Amino acid sequence: MTDLQIQAKPLAGAVHIPPSKSLAHRAIIAAGLAQGESQVTNVQLSDDIQATIEAMQSLGAEIKLTEAGDQRVDLSICGGNPSKSASRLIDANESGSTLRFMIPIASLFPGQTHFVGRGKLGSRPLDPYEKIYNEQGLFYENLSDGALDLRVEGKLQAGAYQLAGNISSQFITGLLYTLPLLEGDSTLQITGPLESVGYIHLTLDILERYGIEIDYQAEDQCFQIKGNQAYQAADYQVEGDYSQAAFFLCAGALGNDVWVKGLAQSSQQGDQEIIPFLKKLGARVKNQDGGIQILAQGLEGDCELDGSQCPDVIPVLALTACLAKGETQIKNLARLRIKESDRLAATQEELSKLGANIQVLGDSLVIQGVDQLQGACRVSSHKDHRIAMMLAIASTVCQEAIIIEDADSVSKSYPYFWEDFASLGGEYSERNLG
Repeated sequence: MTDLQIQAKPLAGAVHIPPSKSLAHRAIIAAGLAQGESQVTNVQLSDDIQATIEAMQSLGAEIKLTEAGDQRVDLSICGGNPSKSASRLIDANESGSTLRFMIPIASLFPGQTHFVGRGKLGSRPLDPYEKIYNEQGLFYENLSDGALDLRVEGKLQAGAYQLAGNISSQFITGLLYTLPLLEGDSTLQITGPLESVGYIHLTLDILERYGIEIDYQAEDQCFQIKGNQAYQAADYQVEGDYSQAAFFLCAGALGNDVWVKGLAQSSQQGDQEIIPFLKKLGARVKNQDGGIQILAQGLEGDCELDGSQCPDVIPVLALTACLAKGETQIKNLARLRIKESDRLAATQEELSKLGANIQVLGDSLVIQGVDQLQGACRVSSHKDHRIAMMLAIASTVCQEAIIIEDADSVSKSYPYFWEDFASLGGEYSERNLG
């Protein structure tokens, strides 16, 4: 892993945001399950997306990559040729989306599927699937001891399913992709408040584009799913990623002169909530020439923010709140504890090193604004891509340089982050290889 020393200097210029990882995952899987050829364009090959591509190939999809320039590729995906092998290996790397989407999908194919992975993926919860597999008498063996080591076999049965609303929406998405292909009709009932609902809307939109009909009754939080459906080939262009844009949007709120380009104004991405959050902190939004600029005009805290629907933007939002006058509380952050790191603890720990006044209280972050961050220290990414990128933006408002440990963890979702950071005037140098 690589440690980088980041100079304390502001950013300026325009950055073209990479395509949405969440949408790319979903489109690749839907196209891989469809009969015929689909084109999925404007894809960036992060580690997570590469894991999903290889997973679909292991299930029989034929996927060809064509360079599209500007660090993007276009994918030609031919589905409808399901794997008939007696067993298969799916390496999810560190991708929770790949793993949780593919576990129920794998049940559609004969034979045993062996899932492996790296990092903390083996310790991330899979209890809802284990419960379903056990209740239906299917084979489910999780031997994970640090690294992921999971084997499943057997086809899910149509019927009534139930999941809690406060678990990862990835479990819901995995079932929504699978249940329409079963022989009978199914329901999926959500109990308790549904968190990260924006991700579910992304799922439903992609499924509809690929010919799958699901009736979602929002008032009852129940999905009505007809069986015996089939995915239809379709072309899809992936839009820009608000979860990645959040880093540069927050950079603008902190006083950096940054234009963010490549975002859809009418996106269904839940992480678009970063813009209303920044407005609530007093930032001003400027839309012009196909880009968005966030203007700093004296950030004011003294507010409460609900982070339950967009956990991925919370670390950099917390950074922004650290420079806002008054107290900011960001609530409902329990699921940050089970990401690539304990993001709740990591955010508090690393920003505190820089001179922020930030505390974890239960499942909330309580932040007292300070005038400036100091720097002149070593901070850890916790091998978490979003912590690494948050700390990079923090460097732009520090008084002195910082060293970020394991800064190359950004490759999980945004492999060209450091190149984009440098294009805006950010300066960094490699300090240590280990």
